[in-house]
Amino acid sequence: MVRVSVAKDEPLEKALKRLKKICDNEGMLGKIRHAARYEKPSDRRRKDAKKRLKNIKMAERARGLTR
Repeated sequence: MVRVSVAKDEPLEKALKRLKKICDNEGMLGKIRHAARYEKPSDRRRKDAKKRLKNIKMAERARGLTR
């Protein structure tokens, strides 16, 4: 759990900004989004394979190996 201490004379906006920065550094928002939806292992493998093929094609195109 993330905690941010707020001083008496500190504006709330500044503390909120500090909290958001801490959450971004820990990657909390990404973890929450990832946990919000379940992806079957077979679907994950299929998606990863598709991503690998795309990367290979892009690399070949960059090197000029495709016609």
